[in-house]
Amino acid sequence: MKKIVTLLFTLLIVFVATACGSNNEDTASGKEESKPLKVTLPTWTGYGPLFLAKEKGFFEKHGVDVELTIVEGLAERKSALAGGKVDGMATALDVQVSLAAADIPIQVVWLLDDSYGGDGIIAKNDIETVADLKGKQVAFEQGSTSHLLILTALQQAGLTDEDVEMVQMSAGDAGAAFVAGQVDAAVTWEPWLSKASEADGKILLSTKELSGIIVDTVGFRQEVIDERPEDVKAFVAAMAEAMEFWEQNEEEANEIMASGLKIDLAEFTATVPGLKFFNQASNEELFGTEGNGSIYQSAQQAIDFYLEQGIIENAPKAEDVLNASFVEGL
Repeated sequence: MKKIVTLLFTLLIVFVATACGSNNEDTASGKEESKPLKVTLPTWTGYGPLFLAKEKGFFEKHGVDVELTIVEGLAERKSALAGGKVDGMATALDVQVSLAAADIPIQVVWLLDDSYGGDGIIAKNDIETVADLKGKQVAFEQGSTSHLLILTALQQAGLTDEDVEMVQMSAGDAGAAFVAGQVDAAVTWEPWLSKASEADGKILLSTKELSGIIVDTVGFRQEVIDERPEDVKAFVAAMAEAMEFWEQNEEEANEIMASGLKIDLAEFTATVPGLKFFNQASNEELFGTEGNGSIYQSAQQAIDFYLEQGIIENAPKAEDVLNASFVEGL
């Protein structure tokens, strides 16, 4: 009996040692599970393709784990990115510019969409023009894309943001505040644009009149791009496949994206026409070759505008904010 017990004990030791050795070998050879790419975003239809790529398994198919977190406040998202709590952010191109200007090295690797009526300014019915916003309470988020939009509109009307009473709010909260009758106007997005009539209001101006100002993008910290290029490459490839899937399976894709963003399906589909979504071919065209695509001009326009308005003090280079190599490598 003692011999049997001794034999079993010996076999157990050998098994444990072998298992540990196997784990150590896997770790040494780099086979341990890689950490996810963490991407933060707000609730917005334009970021739906991220959830489509996630839920359809395209990220996994291309060999990268992606963790998506929704954070509504821009300041909170910027802080998470600057502090290294997340690796990347889905946001408008001009916000990526502001990050680079604030010495947070960031590079855009994928272009999601261009707003074409999906963003705008809603106002009470007695406000007939942008010039009539003078002295009115306008809700928008300082330093955000909404700020760029209102500044552009006011500038065209011969005004500045100092001519209005700014109420600091995220785009979603601004829309809700307007519908609740708390402000005279708001810079927001869908579905709040369509809800303006519920508060005796209207769409004063949208990106149909100011197209090309708001381009949604995905960017990663420079450190992540330098240290994990294969993961970023896989991310871009998965996004390209997600857009292709959407084009071929619109109904299923819409349901997945609306669910991921926690938006009502009817609201999601209603906002899609206000955006021009970009697939692989669109990305290749916009990035161009050797930095000659039109997206570089859009970035430069944002840089120049923010400098002129004093929102940024340092001017990053457009080519430092945009990285076409991953799209070119598809």
